[in-house]
Amino acid sequence: MSQQDELDAVRRSLDELARKVEQLERRTAPQPPERARPAAAQPLPMVAIPDAPYDSALWTDSDDEGLGARGRRAP
Repeated sequence: MSQQDELDAVRRSLDELARKVEQLERRTAPQPPERARPAAAQPLPMVAIPDAPYDSALWTDSDDEGLGARGRRAP
């Protein structure tokens, strides 16, 4: 048997081993029961967000995060 024939035989054996390992992993992987799936697995419905600007009254008396309270000055 030539060296090339031996290398081909090793490659075929490794490919077969990889296929067997994948089959074994699929058979032994734990399968979650249908009722135990989290609700987050279900897609959420789309929510339309209007392009109209928000009412500025929504932001009255709000602080700008990271910038501090309005009307105050940094030391």
